[in-house]
Amino acid sequence: MTRLAGEDEPGRRLGGPRFLRRLPIVLRLVIAVAAAMSLVLGGAAALVYWRVESALDQQLDADLATYHHNLVRDLRAGRSPSGPDGSAYQILDTHGHVIEASALVRRERLLSADEITAADGGTTVHRDIGGLLALNPHTLRLTAQRVRLPGHRTVIAVAALRRGHRDEALRELLAQLALADGLTLLAASYVGYRTARAALDPVERYRHRAATLADAAPRVRLPVPEDRDDELTRLGHTLNQMLDRLESAAERERRFLADASHELRTPLSLLRAELDVALHRPRSADELTETLRSVDTEVQRLIDLSNALLDLEELGSTEHLTRAPVDLADLVETAVAPHLPAAEDDGRTLTVDVTPATVTIDARWLRPALSNMISNALRHGHGDIHVTAVARDGRVHLTVTDEGPGFPPDFLPRAFDRFTRAEASRTGQGSGLGLAFVAAVAASHDGTAHAENTDRGAAVGLDLSC
Repeated sequence: MTRLAGEDEPGRRLGGPRFLRRLPIVLRLVIAVAAAMSLVLGGAAALVYWRVESALDQQLDADLATYHHNLVRDLRAGRSPSGPDGSAYQILDTHGHVIEASALVRRERLLSADEITAADGGTTVHRDIGGLLALNPHTLRLTAQRVRLPGHRTVIAVAALRRGHRDEALRELLAQLALADGLTLLAASYVGYRTARAALDPVERYRHRAATLADAAPRVRLPVPEDRDDELTRLGHTLNQMLDRLESAAERERRFLADASHELRTPLSLLRAELDVALHRPRSADELTETLRSVDTEVQRLIDLSNALLDLEELGSTEHLTRAPVDLADLVETAVAPHLPAAEDDGRTLTVDVTPATVTIDARWLRPALSNMISNALRHGHGDIHVTAVARDGRVHLTVTDEGPGFPPDFLPRAFDRFTRAEASRTGQGSGLGLAFVAAVAASHDGTAHAENTDRGAAVGLDLSC
């Protein structure tokens, strides 16, 4: 069937689920508890009522069967029928005419025409007169059966007993069950509310404290109790750890922006100074050429710095990592080759020790990382440089060592931070991003970078998964 535009499904038309979703969590939990308890209490009440009703009906049916048996015996013996208190009888002919009846039902016809026909055909008729909730003292339960009397006469004997005590007991039971279920439901709802409120109070405290983060208050943390270990406490610890990481990231970003602005300001200032000097008065062709060369150097420095920053940002996501099998010896040889002339010019030896292996890495990033490690050793170290590469147990270890004085001790903890250099001044060569790039490549390959001082000099290493 095609649904017309704007017509909702039945459940949505009533607005039940959508309405519930707008309610507070505590109220939704209370409603859920109340609904579940209503089902449980309703089922328990129905079971109790059914068991009591069955017991009362069995007793009433047994008394009625006994009374009907005595009534038939008296009729066949020709005696006047008698019975217990609350009993009544009618004797009908096969046409439904009342032949004899007790005082209680003398003016009332107990059987319908269909029931008289069924009884005359040999069927035992059972029937209740009056309802449970109708406060009528003359509610009856009857049984009717065809009886053959002496002289070949056939009558229909109807025996009835009052149901007043049975109905009154069931009505009282219903009232007691309704009262007990109502009080239990209220108590369960209150307990559910208090429990949900107590469980969600920490979340509300977290929310109030987190709202203060907008004020940029330093070291704001969620109030997590130390003597508990439940789900909300673990959530609080996790959020505090996240806040620690966010604060550290924000601090790194602030330091990054300050360092980047300083690094960019220096070449731009030099460019401006060179151009101002060149424009201050007429210059010769040689002087202009020298100025342009200086400008070209600073422009290249800006380009290198921008490229390094872009590479670092790209490495921040592993989506840009493409692993492929690579021969480890070829990878190291390709990274070392461009630095051989510089090492030779400095009178230094650059040696390589590689264990033959095929590794699965992204050579596009690992090759420049190894090149940065070698360049760092050439620029800041002394003596011979040694490159080692070993692959075992699913990991590759790359190390570059030199014979220089090593890193200053206070520099080692931040050797891989951006824009950090061992020199006290920032006017030396390099942008301070080389080792930061090495650390980013290591992290993208599920590895680590480390720097240390050995008894021979400085050592920078990579430990990557391959």
